Amino acid sequence: MAAETAAGYNGSMNAVPNATSFPARVPAAPTALRPGARFPSYSRIFLALPFLPLLLLALAPSFYGQLRAMSILSIIADMPESAITRFDTNPVSEELITFPSQPPARARIYHPIGIAHPSPVVVVHGVHYLGIEEPRLRRFARALASHGYLVLTPQIDELADYNITQGSAVVIGDAVHELARRSGAPRVGLLGLSFAGGMALIAASDPEVQRQLSCVIAIGAHDDLTRVLEFFETDQTRAPDGRVFDMQAHEYGSLVIAYSHAPAFFSPQDVGQARIALRTLLWEDLPRAHAEAAKLSPAGQARMAQLFAHDTKSLVPDMRRALAEAKPSLDAASPHFYLARLHVPVMLLHGAADNVVPPTETLWLERDLPPGVLRAGLVSPAIGHVEVGGAGTVDKLRLIHWMKEMLDLLNRSSAERG
Repeated sequence: MAAETAAGYNGSMNAVPNATSFPARVPAAPTALRPGARFPSYSRIFLALPFLPLLLLALAPSFYGQLRAMSILSIIADMPESAITRFDTNPVSEELITFPSQPPARARIYHPIGIAHPSPVVVVHGVHYLGIEEPRLRRFARALASHGYLVLTPQIDELADYNITQGSAVVIGDAVHELARRSGAPRVGLLGLSFAGGMALIAASDPEVQRQLSCVIAIGAHDDLTRVLEFFETDQTRAPDGRVFDMQAHEYGSLVIAYSHAPAFFSPQDVGQARIALRTLLWEDLPRAHAEAAKLSPAGQARMAQLFAHDTKSLVPDMRRALAEAKPSLDAASPHFYLARLHVPVMLLHGAADNVVPPTETLWLERDLPPGVLRAGLVSPAIGHVEVGGAGTVDKLRLIHWMKEMLDLLNRSSAERG
């Protein structure tokens, strides 16, 4: 999946108890063949045989759905091509478009070839400078399209420029309107990755957008942006039940705060050049970032050296001041303040070891959603920030089941049309 921390700045169970021992079963001696001896009765099995096709028919859709989910997850994980990755796939064509927004926005549509009425879904990239060109996003979108979904990935310029503001939700809503118009479906699905998951939830709270949605799927999403940014500062956050969650936050977080709130960290004459150096660093061009930093004043160079060294403790006073000054805009970009207006089905997924958006944010989302809205929520060791990773068999099966439920939910828009 498209993620901020899978590499550098741009990606991101309890042990199974010992099985209970049972005494070995000693086989009984065979019954002697003698007149009147009774053979084991298989009549019940024979009576059940006529119903076996019905049983298989009842199980077939579920099994088929699990295989589709496995196929998509395997493609997302960039596994070698196999019978699983090829299972029930269709060719896909791509189309670059521009759709109405303020200003007009770019998007890519992935068309499944040979599917008469594909289920439509908008898939939104996270905070990543490549936007809709990010390879993992493209892989995910193609995987969905190859399994019969019409996928639109809008370019959200603010997220691509490491800014998380309410304006992104407006563009996401415009993308929903565009896909509904193009597909002719009564409702479309909406899926957001990382911070775009939170922005998708905000977009869905708009009644005009909500009217055209079949569901919202948020993967690695935030509930309260201030709480996430404070996690970058303290390496600590709280769950809704008061439990403290300790984890070293990804260094990417402090860079994003410094980039988007540069006046709190640099003098007025250094702000513009500091943003250039930080942007280059977030793009993982370290030599150029150092060259740009050398153009700063001596004080600016000293502050940039702290950011290069990820000396977050020295940055805490400035980070706190930046967050305090930005509180109104951070609240405006936090789903927490919008979820009461959300009435379409929602599914949530989060990596248990996510050190960009901590998994406690999904627990807050679950708490804040209105009753009856949440269809499925999973915090899984099988994914990282929003990228598929390694895990035990049970956790992988849970993720496969969650993915199957997601695909079923997305299918409803086309089913209702047909």
